[in-house]
Amino acid sequence: MSAGTAGPMRQWTTWVPVAALVALVLAWGRDLPGFAVAVIGAALIGAVLSAVHHAEVIAHRVGEPFGSLVLAVAVTVIEVGLIVTLMAGGGDKASTYARDTVFAAVMITCNGIVGLALLVGALRNRVAVFNAEGSGGALATVCTLATMTLVLPTFTTTNPGPSFTGAQLAFAAVASLCLWGLFVGVQTVRHRDYFLPVRRERGRSDPDEHAPPPTARATWFSVGLLLAALVAVVGNAKLVSPTIESAVKDAGLPNSVVGVIIALMVLAPETLAAVRAARDDRMQTSLNLAYGSAIASIGLTVPAIALASIWLSGPLVLGEDATHMVLLALTAVVSALTVVPGRATLLQGGVHLSLFAAFVFLSFSP
Repeated sequence: MSAGTAGPMRQWTTWVPVAALVALVLAWGRDLPGFAVAVIGAALIGAVLSAVHHAEVIAHRVGEPFGSLVLAVAVTVIEVGLIVTLMAGGGDKASTYARDTVFAAVMITCNGIVGLALLVGALRNRVAVFNAEGSGGALATVCTLATMTLVLPTFTTTNPGPSFTGAQLAFAAVASLCLWGLFVGVQTVRHRDYFLPVRRERGRSDPDEHAPPPTARATWFSVGLLLAALVAVVGNAKLVSPTIESAVKDAGLPNSVVGVIIALMVLAPETLAAVRAARDDRMQTSLNLAYGSAIASIGLTVPAIALASIWLSGPLVLGEDATHMVLLALTAVVSALTVVPGRATLLQGGVHLSLFAAFVFLSFSP
């Protein structure tokens, strides 16, 4: 969407985030009837669409890869606040909530978003092309962070069960934060060209590519509305979570399903933005969003919960079970085979989507 788009589109992307925030404030801390849940759900959808619009405005101003970094980090920071808030609320699932949400985020980004973007890109252009150097480095960072924080706790021996000791958790937190910072530095400064979209046909381009960038005032206006929309997305997702929890409990499903559903809602802005980028032949932007969100999800969440664990009561379970470790290992192998050539077809998109489908199915039927 062009940064200069005016008329009704600009108007609704201005007032919808505000309306979603108002709905969030009015409904916070209340028992919501079915009609109110439906209203909150509509506000959630509108906030997601608004967030994508304003993220694209900012991206058009600052360029890639900064644009995709803005959306990934903004969503993750607010998501971390949601995780810590829900963990502080206690409950039987509090000890595994961070693990379930982070793992769901990794599966959604690395298989769901990547697979959908590859499918759209390959349908539009027959072959989706991207920079193998940047995507490969991002994937290696995701695999390292996921293994270090979600797999190793199952195999450490100092503490019984899939949990870190205090010292181990502190090490994992510092290492995760350092890796995230190193990745951002490489992505935005030292090797920025590795993360720029690949243009194959000079005659075809994104209609926004040659449009004049938004003014500084318009950009800051979009920054404020993006933050408002993301707060509304995460807050309204939390409001509808009791209804989701009740439905999951009544259906006899595992508690981890709640984390999967909420992660799907929270990551909706990245998903829509990645699909739009793939449709416009900017596959590298799609991969930046997917892998960048996975890296930020782990690299910022683990340090946050490590700090929060100082005052949070109860155990903190991070280690995954065998089923999820197999899915993670298969995702790492398949993703490497997808990224290394720098080109992908419908087949790779279908394989990633099948892995995502397997994750969702096994979450409902472990």
